[in-house]
Amino acid sequence: MSEMSFEQMLEESLKTIHNGDIVEGTVIDVKDDEIVLNIGYKADGIISKNEYTNDAGVDLRDVVKPGDVLEAKVLKVNDGDGQVQLTYKRLAAEKGNKRLEEAFNNKEVLTATVTQVLSGGLGVVVDEARVFIPASLVSDTYEKNLEKFAGQDIEFLITEFNPRRRRIIGDRKQLLLAKKEELQKELFARIHVGDVIEGIIKNITDFGAFVDLGGADGLLHISEMSWGRVDNPRKIFHVGDKLKVLLKDINGSKIALSLKFEDENPWLTAKEKYAVGNIVRGRVARMTDFGAFVELEPGVDALLHVSQISHEHVDKPADVLKIDQEIEAKVVDFNEAEHKISLSMKALEPAPVKEPAAEEPKAEAPAEEAAVDEALAEETAAEVAPAEEAAAEETPEEAATEETEAEEAVAEKTEAEETPAEETAAEEETVE
Repeated sequence: MSEMSFEQMLEESLKTIHNGDIVEGTVIDVKDDEIVLNIGYKADGIISKNEYTNDAGVDLRDVVKPGDVLEAKVLKVNDGDGQVQLTYKRLAAEKGNKRLEEAFNNKEVLTATVTQVLSGGLGVVVDEARVFIPASLVSDTYEKNLEKFAGQDIEFLITEFNPRRRRIIGDRKQLLLAKKEELQKELFARIHVGDVIEGIIKNITDFGAFVDLGGADGLLHISEMSWGRVDNPRKIFHVGDKLKVLLKDINGSKIALSLKFEDENPWLTAKEKYAVGNIVRGRVARMTDFGAFVELEPGVDALLHVSQISHEHVDKPADVLKIDQEIEAKVVDFNEAEHKISLSMKALEPAPVKEPAAEEPKAEAPAEEAAVDEALAEETAAEVAPAEEAAAEETPEEAATEETEAEEAVAEKTEAEETPAEETAAEEETVE
């Protein structure tokens, strides 16, 4: 046997590698964009940054140090520069796929960091194997902004595993629903109507706010947000606010909440504050054609009728008052049973001085005569009425006799009235 040259012996001592082989090497250098490994071959192995991780923001010097031992897969025995091109992330992904397959078969709950926020969902990485979680499976409620999940560690299940088609689907919603159901059972087992518990505002609408009570959501209706009037819930509350709420009603899985605690009811002390005769101040809250509603304090409104605004005539409250205007008025009525209070502004104003009434002009003679005629007619009617009643009681014979006598008397009276005064005087002289 001929002696081998040094080069031949060195070559024989080095292992032979092929594309696709898995090799182990020791890190001998770390640069900005690559890692250099001694893999026991005649050429060093090179892992570029893109073949180490999918995270472009990683600094290789922070994750790898000289002397570290890494396992990698051979992509090319000769990359054109006499070096062996290796990949770390693809080998890790293959291992990750096996891990995901096991989790899929065993329905295992996995935890991973969100590395991508996409328009249609979230991307996470498990041992360099990518998992996609659709937006519809991210939460048990609609999530408008998925950006808040960026960088968060989340739990999920693998519900679809098809690495050949690159379809590995995760589901977070299923876990949230299961957890919520368990919490809901615990919640309903310990709460009762009238309890005061703490919750977090989850969502706000025009008609109220939904409060997470830790297992179930309760509705805080706009009418239950305050003893006073609330026009816009968004001006008072914000998502994430913590509240202590009163359990007003529980109907199946529906919970009605309230912030109107009875010991804070303003009507408990209204009788003393707004007794009839008291002078009060308030804010014009709203107006109608018939009056203005004045808020004396949150939860206590009073009516200022249009007729009570001023001694002068007012057509509509809006002609002299404005919304949010501060006014002073006197309480003129208080109805505790119906929670009604009436106010008057004009009661605080001095009454207007009445001017003397103008003398009525004297009636002219014809007018006086007409008045006398009317008086006489009334007097005659009063006298005729008893006669008519008496006539109704007379016999037919008596009525006929009286009628004849009445006609003769009328005839004599008529004849006497028609005789001139001069003729009457002449007759008297002849008698003498």
